[in-house]
Amino acid sequence: MNNLPEIATRIRENFTAKNAARDTALERSRSLIRYCALSIRATHRDERDEARGLLAEARKIVDAIRADLAAYPDLYHAGYTQDALKEFAEASIVLALVVDDPLPEPEALGVEYAAYLNGLGEAASEMRRRCLDIIRHDHTIEAERLLNAMDEIYSLLVTVDYPDAITGGLRRTTDLVRGVTERTRGDLTMSMRQQRLQEALKQHESGPVS
Repeated sequence: MNNLPEIATRIRENFTAKNAARDTALERSRSLIRYCALSIRATHRDERDEARGLLAEARKIVDAIRADLAAYPDLYHAGYTQDALKEFAEASIVLALVVDDPLPEPEALGVEYAAYLNGLGEAASEMRRRCLDIIRHDHTIEAERLLNAMDEIYSLLVTVDYPDAITGGLRRTTDLVRGVTERTRGDLTMSMRQQRLQEALKQHESGPVS
């Protein structure tokens, strides 16, 4: 029992350091989510340089989180950390989809596969908002491109048949993607029909008078 105080001291030191790392990770996660939300908003506003700049700042936080929690894998894989990394994946994918760039890969983003797939699903849901904005301006070709991207994302997610404990609750995200994709398809179909009707009426009105 002579070594018990030494053991207790070592444990307390470890817990103190781990608790400090947890507090820092929570703070960084909140900042990361904020930067990602601002980046998505900038993307929807077509402020692409601003969106990229915000993602660059977000990336610094991602790197810091990974470094801070390298010694504490349980904290790195905790829900609040992975949720924040999912938001980073989502914001990065949203920008890529809107500007029609190749999708960023999970390794390049520095996020786990489960966080990436859930971010991919939420990015697809964000495309509904983008499509509705486009439809209002009659840019149906661009809306069709994004709808096709949503379809492809859903087609991938529905094949990832693993327990939620592994995928981070991907099944729920997949169900949401299916719903927003179908609603967006309906909205786009209706818009295209109305557009064709308007064009037919214009052609009729501009035709020769009998």
